[in-house]
Amino acid sequence: MKIGELSRVTGVSVRLLRYYEAQGLLTSDRSEGGHRLYGAAVPAAVARIRTLLAAGLPTRVIRDLMVCFIGDGTELQACVLDHLKTQYAELDARIDDLSRARAALGDILEASTRALA
Repeated sequence: MKIGELSRVTGVSVRLLRYYEAQGLLTSDRSEGGHRLYGAAVPAAVARIRTLLAAGLPTRVIRDLMVCFIGDGTELQACVLDHLKTQYAELDARIDDLSRARAALGDILEASTRALA
């Protein structure tokens, strides 16, 4: 399928699909006219990319993970699970940092509101 059809099927813009390809997340063949041609499995790959992006993984990590999907593409090889656990721990740390920042900002707002009252 051409990139426009892939865009329609996945709901992902053509521009974003080109970006995914530039980042090494997707591959395509080229027609004689130079148009991108994608295989039947690519819509599922786009869905995996979207899921991993929504999980907060950067494209450099997703690129490494894309070759590790097995079966129908919903499971990963065991060798990458440690990497995902590291990403998970980093998200937890960022959440903790954001929670502390939110609490500090709340304290400042509360103190400021009391001072103005």
